[in-house]
This record gives sequence, structure tokens and C-alpha cells, in this order.
Amino acid sequence: MRYPARSAKHVGGEVLQLLHDLGHAMFMLAEAVWFLRHAFGRRSRYETVTQLYITGIKSLGVITVVALFTGMILALQTGLELRRYGQEVYIGSAVAVSMIREMGPFMTGLIIAASVGSAIAAQLGTMTVSEEISALEVMGINPNRFLVMPRLFALSVMMPVLTVYTNILGILGGAIVGTTQLGVSVQSYMDNATQFAENKDLYVGLFKAFVFGIVITTVACHQGFMTTEGAVGVGRATRRSVIVSFLVILVVGYMITRLFYI
Repeated sequence: MRYPARSAKHVGGEVLQLLHDLGHAMFMLAEAVWFLRHAFGRRSRYETVTQLYITGIKSLGVITVVALFTGMILALQTGLELRRYGQEVYIGSAVAVSMIREMGPFMTGLIIAASVGSAIAAQLGTMTVSEEISALEVMGINPNRFLVMPRLFALSVMMPVLTVYTNILGILGGAIVGTTQLGVSVQSYMDNATQFAENKDLYVGLFKAFVFGIVITTVACHQGFMTTEGAVGVGRATRRSVIVSFLVILVVGYMITRLFYI
């Protein structure tokens, strides 16, 4: 009976650790939200603007390529199937609705989680193991205000903006495939795209992007603050940040879609 007892003890310990981590992450998020009113204060202005630049401008290159080819792939795969029934003219609506409602915020979230989120976890993890976080606390500086709040503000603002950019490029990518490979005119493509895409799709997609920004910030900062064991721990925190962000984005994205469309 030793092994079942050990297994139960191990599972119980893992559950308690999960609850502890979740509580720490929620407290950190709540405190960062409380400090958002100081986002452009004298002590936080520079860091906030820096994070806006890192999240928005420096991510445009990879987002441009991914968004363009996401729209092209959607148009090609959908168009090939619709061509079998002589309905390839409707690829505009398929691409537009897919990008605005789901693929735009989803792909943007994955890109930002892999690039910005991993960088946040690595930076804060390095600061944690080198005791810079402890030094801030000794000096009376709240790490959640100084480090988490500017990143939370930047990702919450820039994720919807980047999602709009992703949607536009994805739809344009679909138009390129439609006109060059499927024989659909630009006018027909755009008419169908605007006819079937609704304002609700845009609002839900932007809401998803906003929530994904909060998720990425919370997961990345929490993993950074929980880093131990030096350089090995920093690598582990970075990997966990990306994995957990991906999983939470998938689950939360499904739940939001189910909430608004079922």
C-alpha cells in the first residue's frame, strides 16, 4: 500500500502547488491592475513607452509574415474545396470571418507569447535569480508596479491593435490568392468579405486579443518571479511561460467563442 499512498501524496502536493501559483499570479495581476493609473506617471512613463515599443513596433516583422501567409493558406485551402462546387467566389467571406473572429487574435496571441512573453519571463527570471527583485523590495520599490504594470498596460493595449493589423493583412493575403490562383476578382472577394463579416465578429475578436494580452503578461511575469536555480531555472521559466500561455490561450479562446456564439 506504500505506492498508492506516495502517489496520492505527490498528487496532493502538486495540487497545492498549483493553487499556490494560481493565487500568486492572481494577486500579482490584481496589484498590477491597481497600479495602472500610474502607467504614465513620472517613475513609470519611460518603462511603459519602452514596453509599448517592444510589444508593438518590434513585433511587426514576424506578425506581417505570419498574418499574410495565414490569410493565403486559408484562402487556398478553402478555395480549393469551394471550387469543387463552383462556389470559390465565397472565399472572401470565409477568410474574413475566420481571420476576424478566430485566427487573427489567435495567431497574434501565439506570436506575442512566443516572442514578447518569453522575453519577459527570461528578463524577470534573470532579475529574480540575481536578487535584483529582492533589491527593489529592499529599496521600497514594488516590483508589481515597476515591472508588471508597464508590461500589462503595453500588452493589453497593443494586442487588439496588432490583431487589427493581422486581420487586414490576412484578408489581403486571401485576396492575393483569390485573384492570382482561383480566378476571383478583387471586387467580388471584398464584396463577400464585407457582406458576411459582422461587427460582432470584430468586437469578439478584439475582446479575445485583450484577454490574451492579460494572460500572456500574467503567465510570463509569474514564471519570471518564480524562477530558481540560476541559468537553468531561467531557461525552464521561459519554456514554461510559452507552453502555459499557449494552453491558456487555446482554452480561453474556446470559452469566449462558446460564450458569444452558442
